[in-house]
Amino acid sequence: MKLLLTSGGITNASILDALVDLLGKPISACNALCIPTAEYGHPMCTPASAWRFVSGNSPAPMCDLGWKSLGLLELTALPSIDEGRWAPWIREADVFLVDGGDAAYLCHWMRQSGLAALLPSLPEAVWVGVSAGSMVMTPRIGKDFVNWKSAAGNDSTLGIVDFSIFPHLENRHMPENNLSSAQRWATDIGNPAYAIDDQSAIKVVEGVTQVVSEGIWKYFP
Repeated sequence: MKLLLTSGGITNASILDALVDLLGKPISACNALCIPTAEYGHPMCTPASAWRFVSGNSPAPMCDLGWKSLGLLELTALPSIDEGRWAPWIREADVFLVDGGDAAYLCHWMRQSGLAALLPSLPEAVWVGVSAGSMVMTPRIGKDFVNWKSAAGNDSTLGIVDFSIFPHLENRHMPENNLSSAQRWATDIGNPAYAIDDQSAIKVVEGVTQVVSEGIWKYFP
């Protein structure tokens, strides 16, 4: 699977170009599935914010880019549906648009639903995350970002990449997400990490990582 791990969505031309490059064809020729599941695990998210993401009215441009088709994939529903019905939906998608919220909650439902197990069989698909939708691919999110408590009681996530992500760097609506906080977070995280603002993204293809940015970011080796 190819990854475009963003903090704030497709917010500028550089990130949009990176997305089109990963897709290998125009957005208008791609079938997308949007995943709002992470919203329900975070205390600041509501049904209204989930609807804004799905309808293309959120501050994170994703669903409103002009896809050939756009479907809603709610991971909490999948365990109650036969896999033979929903697995084709996954395999037919060119791109997954994954909203933010709580990364631990999203990780839990990716595993419970069976989606996480299917990802290795989708080498050409593109995963585009916003905030928690990006962080879920990392080994750890750090205790600062734990809201929903997993059964394991820790901050571990899928570990598909070998680095962690501190999102929304220097966002004026999140004054606590500043560089000093990011540096303290990185000291505790125990693996390589990036702090990225909402004008930045991390592109990962076959293990090769590239930062795409029109804003500010910091790498912590």
